[in-house]
Amino acid sequence: MADFTSGFWNIFITVLTLLGVFGCALLLWAQSQHKVVVKPGSDGSVETTGHVWDEDLTELNTPMPRWWMWLFYITIVFGLVYLYLYPGLGTYAGKLGWTSTGQYTEELKQADAEYGPLFAGYLKQDLKVVAADPQAHAIGERLFLTYCSQCHGSAARGSKGFPNLTDKDWLYGGDPETIKTTLLHGRNGQMPPMGAALGTDQDVENVAQYVLSLSGANSDPIKRVLGKPKFMVCAACHGADAKGNPALGAPNLTDKIWLYGGSADTIMETIRKGRNNVMPAFKDFLGEAKVHVLAAYIWSLSNDPAVQAAK
Repeated sequence: MADFTSGFWNIFITVLTLLGVFGCALLLWAQSQHKVVVKPGSDGSVETTGHVWDEDLTELNTPMPRWWMWLFYITIVFGLVYLYLYPGLGTYAGKLGWTSTGQYTEELKQADAEYGPLFAGYLKQDLKVVAADPQAHAIGERLFLTYCSQCHGSAARGSKGFPNLTDKDWLYGGDPETIKTTLLHGRNGQMPPMGAALGTDQDVENVAQYVLSLSGANSDPIKRVLGKPKFMVCAACHGADAKGNPALGAPNLTDKIWLYGGSADTIMETIRKGRNNVMPAFKDFLGEAKVHVLAAYIWSLSNDPAVQAAK
């Protein structure tokens, strides 16, 4: 990688770029020197390339219109002026000193100056009150579509490995403050591989059948009985009653809600290989005020803000 940051590559990119621009200009000039040749003794018809399509569509051997060629020349001049003013030639920063990072930072400052007081006002309000505010709800929805929909979907119903946010099933708790904490600091939910701890592959299959039976799904009656004692290894996280542990993010196994799927094969895969889910932290990226509005919106997806705010 050190070779790619040496001074050679700066010169290489600069020379290659300029050669490309001037090469286009040279090619354009060479083509503009072509003269229309009139066949001797003809009726004034111009020379053709010999290519004919659809019986009567003939390609003439004539230069491009002058106005068209001048447009190309103007484009080349524009490109040279652009490379002088803006970065594009290796490490040359451009006469104006423009950078995409600088523009982004400036836009953030302008946005904070314009919308900062609005978010600061919402930050002082209770999350349930913010959730009931139509304007805050619209802002929260835009934030969700921009930063959260890639994983949870535009309708917030999730997908394999990404939880549905519209129901009342929460791994870490669904109260407004807990949702805000999740957004601010992120989560890292880990299910360790448990195949070796349970014993044989048959033990894994038996436990999977027992887990299926916890939510009323069809299961093998003999295998689930054999799997119940082995489930005690899993109870350390999921609880003896298998209803989960929000402090650890361990899911409830007695409902019919599955993050990766509720088939026997999927459950066995989870037991053998484990799972590792990461929810990124947004505190540094969005700031607490925007996260406050976003958390209120997410909470409203599974609650009625108007009823809750009145309590």
